[in-house]
Amino acid sequence: MLHFNIEISQTTNQNIVKFIANSFLTPSTSYEFKNIDEAKASPLAQQLFYLPFVKTVYISQNFIAIEKYDILEWKDVQEEVADSIAEYLNSGKSVITEMDTPKKLPITIYAESTPNPTVMKFIANKTLATGIFEFKNSDEATNSPLAKALFNFPFVKEVFISSNYISVMKHDWVEWQDLTMEIREFIRKFIEDGKSVLNEEASAKTTPSESISSTENTLDQNQKPHTELEKEIISILDEYVKPAVARDGGHILFDSFNETTKTVKVILQGACSGCPSSTITLKNGIETMLKEMLNGQIDSVEAVNG
Repeated sequence: MLHFNIEISQTTNQNIVKFIANSFLTPSTSYEFKNIDEAKASPLAQQLFYLPFVKTVYISQNFIAIEKYDILEWKDVQEEVADSIAEYLNSGKSVITEMDTPKKLPITIYAESTPNPTVMKFIANKTLATGIFEFKNSDEATNSPLAKALFNFPFVKEVFISSNYISVMKHDWVEWQDLTMEIREFIRKFIEDGKSVLNEEASAKTTPSESISSTENTLDQNQKPHTELEKEIISILDEYVKPAVARDGGHILFDSFNETTKTVKVILQGACSGCPSSTITLKNGIETMLKEMLNGQIDSVEAVNG
């Protein structure tokens, strides 16, 4: 029997906290409950409404988001709420029952250009993935029904999925102005129809990208442990570089460090892969930052496209 773990995740709204599960809670459908009466289809949501500070409960594919009233701070209760959710899930009780038809969250998708002219970022109003997933072709997209479907468009070259967005790379023989509306509507309808973005096998795995970049995992695959300097480099990339890169629809992770040449190699994925401005970003941004923060222990940064 699956053992549920709950991770607490802050949001940009100080009144809303997400409680992310390590497995699926619902079959690609999202629900919103404003009160205990609306939550008849969800015993878990009803239980949460007995907490006096709970205003709204959102249940999605792999997380529960709770909006609170301004009568207390999340820091005072979030651990207790997370434990309560984990205890409920591990009891084997239903998250959603079939006795009622719950309210389905409408899906909105908006397109955002990236520094890479061949890549467009499509952002959803819900979390699509909790890891990093990059697909170079249809064969690689076996565990992503959405990516597999996108590769049916002849102009789609690569697909990158993370958090609440999908970065799509096109071939050079078409222009985004002719494609954006079509792709945006396709993604919106695909998700709204309840189809899976990723199947359970993909979601259950820790992606190679995440395992390499995480400071908690000090081993590259089949390689020696990271040195203290390498850990510092990874920490700087995680804290200062990744958030900015993600906003542009991409991802960056540590590859290696050459002590002799003092050269850091990083892997660029998503919109960053093959981006014309990536060299400028590496030299004027990342390289300069690492040199300054690591007191001359770094001489240069080189990129390897993912």
